[in-house]
Amino acid sequence: MREFHPKPGQIDFTHIKRVPVVNCILRYQAKFLIVQRSVEIKFYPEYWNGISGFLDDGRSIEEKLRAELNEELGLREQDIITVHQAESFEYDDPRYNKTWIIHPVLVDVRTDAIRLDWEARDSRWVTLEEVKEYNTLPGFEKVLQALFPAGMVEEAGGM
Repeated sequence: MREFHPKPGQIDFTHIKRVPVVNCILRYQAKFLIVQRSVEIKFYPEYWNGISGFLDDGRSIEEKLRAELNEELGLREQDIITVHQAESFEYDDPRYNKTWIIHPVLVDVRTDAIRLDWEARDSRWVTLEEVKEYNTLPGFEKVLQALFPAGMVEEAGGM
């Protein structure tokens, strides 16, 4: 596991109970990107998830997710078509003694060509139905529900 060293201006949430995070689902055509978290990640290693990051440096949700997409996947500004933020929610996890304040975001992209960094060990472009076949991060189903409430299934590319 990599040791965390905060950069100047960055908040260290290691011992803080309430933690704001962005959880981003990428959509390319009718498929959605999920990544398997590295064994080196402190929280939820080897679980499948969207692209996520701590809101720990004063940037807006959209600024943070654009930085995460570049850092974790090699995506550039011109690869992004649209960004849609859903309503945030809280998820309590006693395993880590954390209340995650999750900000779900859907990003439509122009390409499915990505380059994983150390934070993920694998990736898959899947349908929303296929997501159920993976060992996803606790609370991930609520991210999907926030982004694709009843009635938006067609917009999601089918389910």
